[in-house]
Amino acid sequence: MAPLSTVGVAIPIPEPYGTELQRRRESFGDPLALRIPTHITLVPPTVVNAGDLPAVTEHLTQVAATVEGFRIRLRGTGTFRPVSPVVFVTVVEGISPCGLLQEKLRRAPLERELLFPYHPHVTIAHNLDEPTLDRAFKELSAFHASFQADSFSLYEHGPDGVWRPQRSFGLI
Repeated sequence: MAPLSTVGVAIPIPEPYGTELQRRRESFGDPLALRIPTHITLVPPTVVNAGDLPAVTEHLTQVAATVEGFRIRLRGTGTFRPVSPVVFVTVVEGISPCGLLQEKLRRAPLERELLFPYHPHVTIAHNLDEPTLDRAFKELSAFHASFQADSFSLYEHGPDGVWRPQRSFGLI
């Protein structure tokens, strides 16, 4: 049997915002805070044959060569509760470009169905108790940031449970 790899594709949140949000996530006691770099998901965790990684890289390169960079603005908080115990920072500008980009990326060899409709966001608390989720929602309700999305990254899930960027793909 061929070795498998779990990969994901995301827009990394640039500094200083990425570290700030990661520290806030850690302050809420989220055990995944230091295992997952702060990001906007484009392709959720997807299992591929390790031998297919060159094809994945080629696919990502081709998609990146067809998409212009775009502005992202984050403001305030939202939640997926009661469907899912997640609190997030809301993407208020860049929603459509994120949606179009993820549609292009979720084609072979990364083709997969989504469990929920695509909704770009930045997770700040996940699978925590209700009072902690409420606290995260309230404490980051005034958060705001704006930046240019000029690339996306391929991440690989390591055997230690940490997601690590493998390569960045510049948009045009």
